[in-house]
Amino acid sequence: MAKFGKWIGGGLGFTLGGSLGALAGFVLGSVFDEQELIIQNQGDTSGKKAPITQGDYMFSLLVLVTAVLKADGKILRSELDYVKEFLKRNFGPEGAQQALVILKDLTQQNIPVTDVCIQIRKHVDHSSRLQLVHFLFGIANADGVLHPEELKLIQHIAITLGISDFDYNSIQAMFVPKTDWAYHILEIQDKATNEEIKKAYRKMALKFHPDKVSYLGEDVQKAANEKFQKLSEAYQAICKERGI
Repeated sequence: MAKFGKWIGGGLGFTLGGSLGALAGFVLGSVFDEQELIIQNQGDTSGKKAPITQGDYMFSLLVLVTAVLKADGKILRSELDYVKEFLKRNFGPEGAQQALVILKDLTQQNIPVTDVCIQIRKHVDHSSRLQLVHFLFGIANADGVLHPEELKLIQHIAITLGISDFDYNSIQAMFVPKTDWAYHILEIQDKATNEEIKKAYRKMALKFHPDKVSYLGEDVQKAANEKFQKLSEAYQAICKERGI
């Protein structure tokens, strides 16, 4: 097998414990040679918080993506093709190919979504968890159709990850067309004053800025730009509507 990948090869820390660790042990042990793995932390056995790595983040994403793909009871070839293109667009051809190898093995496993999300919430910062939810919406909406069971699962994931209703609705509005989509993205009502709108935009710009996830590498930071651009588009749409 080729190199384990520039992000997963960057090491695994907190994912080696708990429910994620059980999944990682099966998938990584069956797909990759042991010497290819860079183990930075053998789980949280000392009571100290294990540092998050690119490998942790990407493996957590793939586990949650698998759960969403299985939400409607079937995984179509067309869905996998969409996922492949999504991963390729965000993480490059090599990263996408290696991610699909892992994803294939994960689909054979029962994903304990709630336990996985609790583990992620414990170790991953808020901005990076917001990006995870954004990724999941992108995958679920890749074919232009958001299945009700997928939406239900993503909402459960968001709640368990500690994402507020306001933040969840903001991200959802980036993918689900609504007449007041721009206001939902900025987490304000259409009755808000112009000054409140400007204040909301500044607040959201800080919350969703790509630099918040820069520590996870250029790939994740580049993908985060999509969310940030949607935020800017929402603000510009409101400004145009109001003549600000």
